[in-house]
Amino acid sequence: MLVSWEIIFICLLLAAALASFVWERIPTDLTAILVFGALIVASFLPFNRTLPSLEQLLSVFSNPAPLAIAALFILSAALERCGLIDELARFLEHLTKLGYHGLLLCMILLVALISAFINNTPVVVIFLPVILTLSKKIKTPASKLLIPLSYASIFGGVCTLVGTSTNILASGLLQKADFPPLSMFELSRVGVPLMAIGTLYLLLFAKQRLPVRESLTSILSDEERKEYFTEAFVRVNSPLIGNTFKGSDLQKAKGLRLLEIIRNGVAVSGNIFMAELQAGDRLVLACRPSGFVQARSVAGLKLAAEEREGLETISAHEGSIVEGVIGPRSTIVGRTISELNFRQRFRMIILAIHRRGINMRDRIDSLPLEEGDTILMMGTDSAREQIRRGDDILLLDMPHTPSKDFSKKAPIVLLTMISVVGLVSFNIMPITAAAILGTAVVLASGVLRPKEAYAAVDWGILILIYGMLALGTGMQTSGASGHIASAIANIPHFGLSDGMHLLLILACLYLTTSILTEVLSNNATIVLMVPIALNLGIALGVDPRPFVIAACVASSASFSTPIGYQTNTYVYSVGGYRFADFLKIGLPLNICYFLGTVALVPHLWSF
Repeated sequence: MLVSWEIIFICLLLAAALASFVWERIPTDLTAILVFGALIVASFLPFNRTLPSLEQLLSVFSNPAPLAIAALFILSAALERCGLIDELARFLEHLTKLGYHGLLLCMILLVALISAFINNTPVVVIFLPVILTLSKKIKTPASKLLIPLSYASIFGGVCTLVGTSTNILASGLLQKADFPPLSMFELSRVGVPLMAIGTLYLLLFAKQRLPVRESLTSILSDEERKEYFTEAFVRVNSPLIGNTFKGSDLQKAKGLRLLEIIRNGVAVSGNIFMAELQAGDRLVLACRPSGFVQARSVAGLKLAAEEREGLETISAHEGSIVEGVIGPRSTIVGRTISELNFRQRFRMIILAIHRRGINMRDRIDSLPLEEGDTILMMGTDSAREQIRRGDDILLLDMPHTPSKDFSKKAPIVLLTMISVVGLVSFNIMPITAAAILGTAVVLASGVLRPKEAYAAVDWGILILIYGMLALGTGMQTSGASGHIASAIANIPHFGLSDGMHLLLILACLYLTTSILTEVLSNNATIVLMVPIALNLGIALGVDPRPFVIAACVASSASFSTPIGYQTNTYVYSVGGYRFADFLKIGLPLNICYFLGTVALVPHLWSF
């Protein structure tokens, strides 16, 4: 078969996109936009014959799947806001007497059940502080439980149409190709047996194969773990008046740090280090024990007796060190500590950042924060409480407590979610219509304000999906998908029967999808692989549905790397894991899912 320049162009564009995803220097959503832009430019070329036209490219916005995904993001946020997930998470606190394996089993089943119906990431984020607390109660390192927590959310996501966005995308692509969409529980036929296999595997091997890893706090010395906070005010006759913190002797004290200036009951905004001090200003200062004596002699931390500086102590107490993780709806992602003016905004000092197996302590002020970063902070109890009430940083030593006002609306949200599932299960409404209707109900009930609903949607994922849908359209119209499908279909028989040859092809498709999803977004993977699966069925003259089902499972079953699935990235940082830890526990699980899928799918969906 002749390979046209259009196919070569699409393959080069695909290779460039894959390289960008793996390289990670450019955000994935920006890569998707650039791919879309390149296809738009190519559509205007006068010698273009098979690349998609502008109308075909813009038609991806009529695909209902991304709308359904956006609506489900909002429904998931409503469930999180009203405290339903928190209550289920706290249920595990009553099960610590069951020991490690009993707690592990209950955690897997509970998390998988929840993740079968809502977005996996908030489930894992809410369970993180609960699991960290329970691990201390059963005297087991948290690293023995956190990877299983992420895996459990993946187990559940594979089981239903709404369990993960990849299933919704696959269903939409099936429908667009004039095949019946996936039903609500169609994937349960393969997902539930695979979950049973995965659960048994973790019960047998998790404790032995998972490492013992210390928390981020362990990198601090005993000296660094103890820091004192002193509140002092500037006297009327103080020589500090009219001077700045940076220009005073206070700056010379080793280990003395200014956290806040309170003036007339209000925190001073802007650059507090260059603000001119006034009589009556309250200074919130931090100092390590080693610098305490020196700070006294220079700046008078025994401040009432130090006429030279004119400061008087209000109170002094030991600061607390806490760990937090940058949440999925955080507004500080992509910004540096300096840009955020972190000390003043959160009244906390960042001591270290853990990202992808690396503890970073030097030059962190200029480091852009990323979703999933674990940060080690120090501050007062009031500052910790302020962070706990926000959405930017999830404190790992304090489970989230929902407002009572929102808890009262939990029955409305739960009934709405059950109704959405029921409407789709009984084929009364398609998933997009049911999800949008459910979103309208939770917004009307006041559980979420419109602004909060918009913030709940991961717009980066939607942009990525639209960009990959455009690339998938290009692969289809140019014939690239057909060429790839033909190459897979023409795998030698090796003396196998036709039935066994189909199994071999199914296995090849699964492995290709599985490898891609470990380095790409699972959404990008499914958008690229479903057209190939459909063309594969056409090339072989069989029903392509088994191939699509296998692609759905493979695109979600990402166990071997911490970057293949978002929940893996979260526990990677929090648990202090290394990349090899995921390979050690996850690769055998990938093989279990591969063998289970290849064995089960042909019996449950005939070719």
